[in-house]
Formats: sequence, structure tokens, C-alpha cells
Amino acid sequence: MNPVENEMKKYLIGLLSALALPALGETHVISSVAQQINHENKLIDGKGWRVQVETLKGGRSEGCQLITMDNGSLTIRVIPTRGMGVYDVRKGDVRLGWNSPVPEIVHPSYIDLESRGGLGWLEGFNEWMVRCGLEFAGHPGTDENDFPLTLHGKIQNIPASEVSLSVEGKRLTLHGTVYEKFFYGPKLRLDTTLSMEVGSGTFTISDTITNIGGAEQEFQIIYHGNYGSSILEEGAEVVTATKSVTPMDDNAAKAIGTYTTYGGPVPGFQEEVYLLEPYGDAKGRTMSVLHNKAGDLATSLAWNINELPHLTIWKNTTSREDGYVTGIEPATGYPFNRKVERHFGRVPTLAPGASRTFTIAYGIHEGTPSVKAALAAVKKIQGGRKTTVHPEAPELPKAEAAAGN
Repeated sequence: MNPVENEMKKYLIGLLSALALPALGETHVISSVAQQINHENKLIDGKGWRVQVETLKGGRSEGCQLITMDNGSLTIRVIPTRGMGVYDVRKGDVRLGWNSPVPEIVHPSYIDLESRGGLGWLEGFNEWMVRCGLEFAGHPGTDENDFPLTLHGKIQNIPASEVSLSVEGKRLTLHGTVYEKFFYGPKLRLDTTLSMEVGSGTFTISDTITNIGGAEQEFQIIYHGNYGSSILEEGAEVVTATKSVTPMDDNAAKAIGTYTTYGGPVPGFQEEVYLLEPYGDAKGRTMSVLHNKAGDLATSLAWNINELPHLTIWKNTTSREDGYVTGIEPATGYPFNRKVERHFGRVPTLAPGASRTFTIAYGIHEGTPSVKAALAAVKKIQGGRKTTVHPEAPELPKAEAAAGN
């Protein structure tokens, strides 16, 4: 077995098989509405790992809880106050995240989701991984019966009600529960875990969405992962096991021939959005890899297309001051307005008491052999199958004003 094959085997065992949920162990409650507990500052540590809880002060960050998980290899910062979003991930000098024009972590109390025609969500947009949903996601505007929809939904601006850390041997798991519910509206519960082993360079995020109401409920979720530091640069490339790709609009259609590669920062760049249908292996597992120009640094994500059948690539290679970033976003659908997604059959429903679970495994790859192994894993899933490239944007049922991704 050559070095690349060996790295690929280790990678697949360590990352793709990580899509199983960890067992619960010793539990440390960090905050709980039910128990009326909230540790504003707390250190939990063990052999080779530590978890720091702090409460931010000053400006629009006032009152935000931030949890820093350090497993000895990765440092991951999670924001329970902002729907358990992940601010960034670091491994040495490598950072998964981006430099948003919004520099501070913004408390939801300062966000007006309806401002600027429903674009207020962008006032706090700076995390590496943002969940869009749950009742709705995608472009703002109106749904059927003129029901108003704001950009990407509400879950990212709802504080978690329950947060705890469990330790099972060398596995650390951060748990959070976030409720999106109100009278005469959806009653949805998000139970989320972020799990990793001490010393590991990979981690998983696993979410379960449950309809706790008494009627069938639509839902949507987009895992809006954003990359703009360390790896994204001129000549970087995103590689995915791809069945089909479609430009979201006419502007993206102009560059469909280079949708996988990136340019350097260009002031005034108009975003390009591509809608992918991934291939999966025999068990439905798929992968996407973003690597730098030299091919010696990359990040990967692996998920199951039976859970998240769609993938959006958002290219926003504008000036660094305005937010040089790309999004790699597995989802239940695409970021069109919900009425458009419903028209195409991409808005799933949950019966009363029913749940759906979504799991994504992430990794960082340093050195050419490791990057080649990740790319080989994608190629293996592709399996020589054809990628269909649609040169034109899909025909929508009604005109929809573009509102950004």
C-alpha cells in the first residue's frame, strides 16, 4: 500500500466512520433554563484537554456566552447565545473561519431580522458555521398568503436553553438544545452535539430536529459553513463528488466553467452561487474538500446525502475588507425563498413528535500526502460517474428578487 493509499484508508476510518453519535458519560451542566443554572465563567479540564466558558463584555457582544473547546489539537469556539453556532476552528496556525465586516460576536438582542427588507440577519453574520432555519431558510420576501420571510430564518439568533459537556473516555461532546416555537406557529426543538476525541484533528456536528407540536410542520436547514482565512486564496479549489451543478442566477451562469476554482480578492465582486446535487457511496456518504493552490493544506466535510441531499457553493471573493469568503453548505434544499423551494419539492415536513437527524464530520489536512488522501476519497465516491453541468439558472415559478446567500 503506497503512502497516499495508506493516508486515505486512515482518513476514511477516522472521518467517515465518525458519523456515529458518541455515548454520554460524565456530564457538566453549563447553563440550563430547567435547572436555573448559568455559569458565566467556568473552566472544565482533564488530561490533554480543557473547556473554557466565558461571558463577553462590551458593545453588542455584551452578555454573549462563548465556549472554547481545546482537545490538544483543535480549538473550537461555540456561541450558545447564537443558536450554538461555531465561531471558528483552529489547528495551530490554520483557522477555519473568515474575517467578516462584522468583527464582534453580536448578541441576538441587537439583531432586527426585518431590517433592510428582511436582511437584518447579516448584522451578526461572522461565524464559521451558521445554521439557517428552522421554520424557513433562504432568501427573504413573502411566502404564500403574503407570509413574511426574513433571510435564513431565526435559529441562529435564538439562545440555547440547555448547554452541557459530557466526557466519555477521551471523547468530549458539547450538547445544546435550542427551541424555535411560538403560539400559532412552529414548535421545533434543535438538539445539537459537537463531538471530538482528545488529540484528534477531526470533529463531528450532529443535530436532531424534532416537531414538538401537535400538527405537521415544514422545516428547512442549511449548514452555512464559511471559509475565508488560511485556505481560501487565488488558485484554491473546492472538489466534491458531484452528480449535477446548476448556477443559481444569470450572474453565476457566466462563470459556470470555473465554478470549482477561486480568484483573489476583487473589490465589488458580485457573488456567484452554485447548486450541487452530490453523489454518495453505497451507504449514501459523500465528501467535499477545499484545498489551497499548492495542494498542501485543505479542509473537508463528510455527510450523508440521505440526510442532506443538496449542497450550495457560495463564492464571495470580494475585497478582504468587505468579506472575502466562500460558503460550502450541505442542506435539505437550496437558498431560494421557501415558496420556490416548496414548488420544487425541497421543503420537508415532520409529523407531530417526529425527528430528523443530520451529521457532518469535519477535518483539517496538513501536508501534501494528507490532502491527496482527502481528494482521493472524493474521487473514490465519484467513481468515474459523470457530472452534469447545467449552463443556465433554473426557471423559477415566479420572479424572485435576489437577496444574497
